[in-house]
Amino acid sequence: MKQNITLSLDKDLIKKAKVISAKRDTSVSKLLGQELRKMVESAESYEAAKRRAIANLRAGWHLGGKVIVSREELHER
Repeated sequence: MKQNITLSLDKDLIKKAKVISAKRDTSVSKLLGQELRKMVESAESYEAAKRRAIANLRAGWHLGGKVIVSREELHER
């Protein structure tokens, strides 16, 4: 479902946006929608990657090493 919004932008910015959108054979509305969608998807992707990274750090990794000496044996005097 689409919904309209109202933006307040500088006239010069609107003029330049119209030129860019004309070169891309689209409307300013579609141009802004595409860029906003990219920003939202990027932010969501970043947050998902951050959650995965934190989960991996908390879980840790077993690198295949074996404990051959206990801590107490290493610190005997």
